[in-house]
Amino acid sequence: MPRIVAIDYGTKRTGLAVTDPLRIFATGLETVPSAEVLVYLRKYDEKEGIESFVIGMPKTLNNEPSENARFVSAFIDLLKKQFPEKTIFLIDERFTSSMALDAMIRGGMSKKDRKNKGNADRISATIILQSYLEMKR
Repeated sequence: MPRIVAIDYGTKRTGLAVTDPLRIFATGLETVPSAEVLVYLRKYDEKEGIESFVIGMPKTLNNEPSENARFVSAFIDLLKKQFPEKTIFLIDERFTSSMALDAMIRGGMSKKDRKNKGNADRISATIILQSYLEMKR
């Protein structure tokens, strides 16, 4: 059964998370260099199947697009060209970075591992996806 993939896009790194085959829960998948994320997703789609994408849209506290939103929008345009048959859902990603840090601390992750921004990106993508799944229920 195809999966839903969440994307926490950044200009340097992109965190990815995926649902289980039954689309019940989210799991961190990988953090990849942003320049390589479309190739990674194409290979993943060929191997596992992707039903749709959930992308975190960065916003300010005033619910306005943040400065990084333009980069995410440009990425979405590229994603639509690569995967025209896939549905793309946007979700507010405010506070996911702080939630990811909190999850790493509560999970007992070492300070050294918490400094690895790739871990935070992957966990942020997982939080984005889990939020989406909960909204759908």
